[in-house]
Amino acid sequence: MTHDAQQRSTDHGDGPGRPAPELAAVATELVAMAAADQQAAPRANAADFADQLAWRRLTARHADRLTEIVDAHGWPTADRFGADAARGAWLIAQHADRQLEVQRRAVHLLERAVADGLASPRDLAFLTDRTLVNEGREQIYGTQIAGVRDGSPVPWPCREPERMDQLRAEVGIPPFDEYVARFA
Repeated sequence: MTHDAQQRSTDHGDGPGRPAPELAAVATELVAMAAADQQAAPRANAADFADQLAWRRLTARHADRLTEIVDAHGWPTADRFGADAARGAWLIAQHADRQLEVQRRAVHLLERAVADGLASPRDLAFLTDRTLVNEGREQIYGTQIAGVRDGSPVPWPCREPERMDQLRAEVGIPPFDEYVARFA
């Protein structure tokens, strides 16, 4: 039995989607960190460098805490921590741009969770692309935007741009043009 499987077999929740009592505090913390992340996200690209620094410090603290949580409990999946906490863990990893080791580890753990049917392939796709871009490599699904050209969002380079929409569909992400139209 794997370490994660052993943990799942000993962490008995109070029903579907509700964390075991010993994980409830961690779940609450993950949800609160995700809410703080979303509230502070506009500071990431603020004109004021102090705001940018505050964002970087927040995401670094959150990534450090996520590492502690993962070390103690494994990847926070919805079956053990609840859907909101699982989504929060993903968001924290997604925004750990200056801590590639956190993102790489999260990708690995999410791959296993997706294979076990315990995590979203869509979330894995977004985190995989974000990590690849942060490593200076081509992304797979076209989820990371490099900028705007002629009024249209342009993805960072993709490994197989001709297959991008097919790959996106396989993990539940709308076609690129439909996806970016939401931001127009």
